Amino acid sequence: MPRRGAKKTVKAEKTKTAELKDVGELVILTGLSGSGKLSALKTFEDLGFYSVDNLPLELVPQFADLVRQSAEIERAALVVDVREGMRLEEFPEILKKVRKVLPTRVLFLEASDEALIRRFSETRRPHPMGRSDTVVKSIRAERKRLDPIRNVADIILDTTKFTVHDLRAHIGAQFERESSDRNLTISSNSFGFKNGIPTEADLVFDVRFLPNPHFVPEFRKLTGRHPKVAKYVRDFPQTAEFLDKTMDLLKFLLPHYIKEGKSYLTVAFGCTGGQHRSVFIAEEMKKRLTAAGYRVKTAHRDMPR
Repeated sequence: MPRRGAKKTVKAEKTKTAELKDVGELVILTGLSGSGKLSALKTFEDLGFYSVDNLPLELVPQFADLVRQSAEIERAALVVDVREGMRLEEFPEILKKVRKVLPTRVLFLEASDEALIRRFSETRRPHPMGRSDTVVKSIRAERKRLDPIRNVADIILDTTKFTVHDLRAHIGAQFERESSDRNLTISSNSFGFKNGIPTEADLVFDVRFLPNPHFVPEFRKLTGRHPKVAKYVRDFPQTAEFLDKTMDLLKFLLPHYIKEGKSYLTVAFGCTGGQHRSVFIAEEMKKRLTAAGYRVKTAHRDMPR
């Protein structure tokens, strides 16, 4: 049976822990319907945020206070949007109250009318402003109603040309806890020219000048990931020279892309079929870029599975 003094000690330690807790952070995610709010909220959840969709506006100050006091929740994200109706006019005043309780940023997502119309058509979902008007009229009415929020937003993000991956990358760049000048995700990809150049590629390098392992019978069914194929391609002097010069170019370019605000870059390496040379080069560039401190992943579009 524990002594009374022991209970007091445990209670004192808990109190001390609560006092030492960081203040915390709140992100209010808002914007136009169809601009990607749910995908964005899922991204915040993956980043470790306690995430809430469609919290009533009048409860936001209390929610902020709960986050501030919680020993478990350090960062939280919640969605406030047009479903709140006419109460959205109160948002600027409510935001002032919330910021007295907790550091708060407002992220507003928007897109062009054309993009929003296309997205509603593809998903076949009705616009939350109602079914009585056309989607175009609903979008315009929503823009007008969300003006009080947009005017006080800290970050306005236009998702017109974004894929879901682009949206995740941009949010990660803005809100990942360990931010640095390496806050860029690079995709080192391989492809075969016979199937066309990848549309998502930002930089394209043609490695068809390297000797082709396809013409070595024992390598024909293997890929550039196989040690024997990798050694074959690596042993040519032009391979090392290409890797060195390409790495020098990327070391020059990447800091400028980061300064511009780019958070996702796709570098594509192409050979004839996308099975041997391009695969090896993409994997080697990943190793070099990772060693330089960048976040890198690989994808091999045309490599046999």
